[in-house]
Amino acid sequence: MTARIGVVTFPGTLDDRDTQRAVRVAGAEPVPLWHRDKDLHQVDAVVLPGGFSYGDYLRAGAISRFSPVMESIIAGAKDGLPVLGICNGFQVLTETHLLPGAMLRNNHLHFICRDQKLRVENNSTSWTADYERGQEISIPLKNIDGRYVADERVLDELEAEGRVVFRYADWNPNGSLRDIAGITNAAGNVVGLMPHPEHAVESLIGTGRTDGLGFFTSILKKLVHAS
Repeated sequence: MTARIGVVTFPGTLDDRDTQRAVRVAGAEPVPLWHRDKDLHQVDAVVLPGGFSYGDYLRAGAISRFSPVMESIIAGAKDGLPVLGICNGFQVLTETHLLPGAMLRNNHLHFICRDQKLRVENNSTSWTADYERGQEISIPLKNIDGRYVADERVLDELEAEGRVVFRYADWNPNGSLRDIAGITNAAGNVVGLMPHPEHAVESLIGTGRTDGLGFFTSILKKLVHAS
């Protein structure tokens, strides 16, 4: 049976179709999920894609946290549902407290769009098993509120528990503390990162590389193995 991966669309979401395509390229079935719908349509995993949900009013991801679909996603994530938050999706995950910390304006106060090198720090999550620990990958980055922050206690806890999944390599593009580009929850089923793997799944577009495809093949293999 084909794995079904839900892709949420909020008002202002930009990358839902790109994410659906990435899911399809990996061999799974993308299932569109509307922000007002509590029904997750029996999906096996969920992706919160990038964009500017609700125009980033108040702060990035703050209003999306109260969308009806998020009630079901929060409950599902706590029961083990794999959830990936990309860029704005990562911001939503911090607002829901499914992941700790917060996202602030880039330290240089400018929107940034570039191919970004990342180092894989944790390949034991639901979304990173197809990578090697220490592997360096290049995927697009585009944000203005991408600076990850948390207090020292949380940062030390993330480090001690191996929950930093990605770090920026060569250059920190937004001032994120400890070069953190992505983190996971303790169970490893919820992952958030600022760069966009869905834009690096085919050699003819994006970076011209397929370094982002591993996110989607990782979850597919986990779901197939679990079944």
